Amino acid sequence: MELTLALTKQWMKLFAEKIEVNKAYLSDLDTPIGDGDHGNNMARGMAAVQEAFKSKNPTDVTSALKLVAMSLISKVGGAAGPLYGTAFLEMAKLSTSTNDLGLLTEAAVNGIKKRGGANAGDKTMVDVWLVAVPALKENSLTAKQIEEAVQSTKDMEAKKGRASYLGERSIGHLDPGSVSSGYLFQALLEAGE
Repeated sequence: MELTLALTKQWMKLFAEKIEVNKAYLSDLDTPIGDGDHGNNMARGMAAVQEAFKSKNPTDVTSALKLVAMSLISKVGGAAGPLYGTAFLEMAKLSTSTNDLGLLTEAAVNGIKKRGGANAGDKTMVDVWLVAVPALKENSLTAKQIEEAVQSTKDMEAKKGRASYLGERSIGHLDPGSVSSGYLFQALLEAGE
């Protein structure tokens, strides 16, 4: 799948809507294992993305992805801002040479892993990205795969981030970053329909 400017804008619009509708749920998920603010932080960040798109009206994919990155880095607190920001920044950098969504999201997840130091099974957003990206590269990503990847974090023990301080008590909770990443990829599927 090729990432076009129109697809990028529609993707971010749908992602912003999903975050806004589910911000209380995301913060509720974050309460037992984090700061309890993931939903509100992400909602603030995605509102800033939509505002930036309106005011700056990016004319190509690279500038659109940079706007997303900068809005999230400046508006989203906690780890989510830098991690999502890094993802979109890596995509922006690579988008000067390719618009292949599989390659762009691969660069994004590598950036997230480098920035946060998380790997598969650490109960972070990486667990969703590592399922979604290979499927995107093969043009085979489904809503079911996304949902299964999100749900898989429930039985994991957190090894990174704030939830890792809880050790075994983090088991039984969905990772909020994985849930918001699930919304990101669901929004992408819907935008590409």
